[in-house]
Amino acid sequence: MKKIQQFLVMVGLATFGLVSTANAELIIFEWGGYEDENFFPDYMAKYGKAPSYNFFSDEEEAFQKMRAGYKADLHHPCSPSVVKLRDAGMLEPIDTSRLKNWDMVIPEMKNLDGFNTNGNQWAVPIDWGSTTMTYRTDLVSEADASTLQSFADPKFAGKVSIPDNVDDAYALGFLAIGVTDWNAASDAEFKQASDFLRKVHKNMRTYWADGAEIRGLMQSGEVEISWSWNEVAAILESEGLPVRSKEETKEGKSTWLCAYVHVKDNAGNTDEAYDFLNAWLTEESGAYIVNEWGYGHSLAPVMEKYGPDAGFGSLESYSKNTLWQAPAAPALREKMISEFELIKAGF
Repeated sequence: MKKIQQFLVMVGLATFGLVSTANAELIIFEWGGYEDENFFPDYMAKYGKAPSYNFFSDEEEAFQKMRAGYKADLHHPCSPSVVKLRDAGMLEPIDTSRLKNWDMVIPEMKNLDGFNTNGNQWAVPIDWGSTTMTYRTDLVSEADASTLQSFADPKFAGKVSIPDNVDDAYALGFLAIGVTDWNAASDAEFKQASDFLRKVHKNMRTYWADGAEIRGLMQSGEVEISWSWNEVAAILESEGLPVRSKEETKEGKSTWLCAYVHVKDNAGNTDEAYDFLNAWLTEESGAYIVNEWGYGHSLAPVMEKYGPDAGFGSLESYSKNTLWQAPAAPALREKMISEFELIKAGF
């Protein structure tokens, strides 16, 4: 996520088109949808205007643009990309003394390998959730919804969709063959996961790029089974549609974590950047993302207060029967990126 995509993509804005608020100074390189001002109300109260945004839909694409020289103050990658950005020399360490609620951040998240190394904090955990089987309950039986193997079942030809996202795709592939730690996968298991994704490719209606797209496809019934983030089922169910997220398949689910990073040689708005981060690390922001978008927030008190009513179990429950999208070894990630492009091209 990876991961809220909204109307900006739908109305045809260029993937990297700058969307500005007059006189905005802070520049955020972001997933579409996270420009929602309800995510950072304290920042809005202080500055009276939103930051400037440049949107991306794929993390590898975002990495290549940054490597080519694009400048922003903050960027919002998910955990597999943080190490790659850091190793490429693109990040500034985070000064956690400037984060008012840093002590409230879930320890397992802020201390994730790759986020905190050699005494440096490279990422501020913000949002997290699951990628799961999501299905139309009126079109898919409970038996078919109980296994990820249904993504490759020929009877769902043309009725399946997965994200155009290498991490989510390989999370599905590895889970389907019984692997829950991609960094421990053998070459043979990598091939098996890739072969499964090739079978899924034969059933694909499309590789979806944003939440609005897959929600529309499921609403119309064009897609009956999708590999989707929390927001898809949460929003469609709230609209009264027969859609459910199935976390308890035989093979499990995938869990992801995304964070803000401070870009090296950034646009120079450091004070505003920390005000923005502090605005995200509040109960008000956390309550909004949990209750309205169905995602988890990184503040422990937020999850303790709002998580149970929103269907979240304990943090420990998200480490069971799940593939955690941890930062992949560089060689593995490059293999995943290369192979996924071949799979999507039909090879």
